[in-house]
Amino acid sequence: MLNDTLPPVRYIFTIKSIGLKGTLMNVVASLSPDSPSRLLAREVLIGGPLSRGELSRRLGLSVASLTRLSKPLIEAGILQEGREVLEGGVGRPTRPLEVPGGTHRFVGIKLTGETASGVATDLRCQTLATAQEQLGSESVTDVVDAIAAVVDRLADGQPVDGIGISIGGKVDGDGTVLRAPFLHWRTVPLGDLVQERTGIPVTVENDVVALTVGEQWFGAGRGISNFAVLTVGAGVGYGLVINDRVIAPVDAGLGLVGHYPVDSAGPFCQEGHRGCAGAVLTMAAIRGQFRMATQEDCSYEEILERARKGDKIASLLVGNAGAALGTLIAAVANLTMVNLVVLSGEGVALAEVASEEISASIREHRDPEAAPVQLEREPTDFGQWARGAAAVAIQNSILGPTR
Repeated sequence: MLNDTLPPVRYIFTIKSIGLKGTLMNVVASLSPDSPSRLLAREVLIGGPLSRGELSRRLGLSVASLTRLSKPLIEAGILQEGREVLEGGVGRPTRPLEVPGGTHRFVGIKLTGETASGVATDLRCQTLATAQEQLGSESVTDVVDAIAAVVDRLADGQPVDGIGISIGGKVDGDGTVLRAPFLHWRTVPLGDLVQERTGIPVTVENDVVALTVGEQWFGAGRGISNFAVLTVGAGVGYGLVINDRVIAPVDAGLGLVGHYPVDSAGPFCQEGHRGCAGAVLTMAAIRGQFRMATQEDCSYEEILERARKGDKIASLLVGNAGAALGTLIAAVANLTMVNLVVLSGEGVALAEVASEEISASIREHRDPEAAPVQLEREPTDFGQWARGAAAVAIQNSILGPTR
């Protein structure tokens, strides 16, 4: 297990120009955690453009108060007034509040056991640039070096308002990585180390939680109070939003949903559980089952393509995986009573190839009178995971620490 720390200086990137110079952080840092201005910024960021009348109804504030609260946010470039519109098609034109595109700069980084993949985004979490660095090793020193290199490339000499880092593992509210199996880490103060290195505020979050925040604020869950996220790829992940709040206890990083039983006849996982999600649905699990059945070492994509073309063994394995995924989706919907499940992860193409098996399994495990489960498929590469990390940095800059 690695728990080394950085030397005072190994080498210095040209990050001197991207410290806390942005007016966004200066303005937001002066606000109390429960400030109406923070809530106003969040409401417009997630739901905008919004008229002052609509914001008044949502936040329970007078229009005069909204005008006063929005002024410093507009001056800081966090909000802007949009084009004049007629609210309801009648009356005097109003200028709704919206978040300007292309303003401010955030960096989101997704860490794996091999790479640091990053994106630069604006305040709307629109991708401006991408960069990737190979990790020299799993040591904390080499990982922080790679993160700093990605930040330097993505900053491009401009001020950066915040860095978000997402990692597959257990993370606490202070930015300490308590456990990261892919890097063999325990109790690494990653947030502090990167902030010391760059001089920029850093938020560290579990990767599935970060992806869920991205879907809530900027993706398929925007404007929806209750929904779930399921990811399929190297592992099986689960995120949940209830009453507009991302449920993110510290145990969110343990991958607990991976041990949910989905196939009573399925293979065993490393913990000895038979037919659990992690043993059936991951890309490695599907490749392993195909290899055992055919003695061929095919990629995940090749197996899905064979299933599309009607290959008997590939179709059987992919169909079984689809049925198992449908079982998991139904369980999530039954236990949480959400009607939207966002499917994501680098292995999510399974949901397309095995769509019929997924739908049949959901029907089998749901009450026929229950509301239908809406599925949104979001193809995800490392850039999308990194965008989730940027979303967490944006959230943290607007609302302050959320846990």
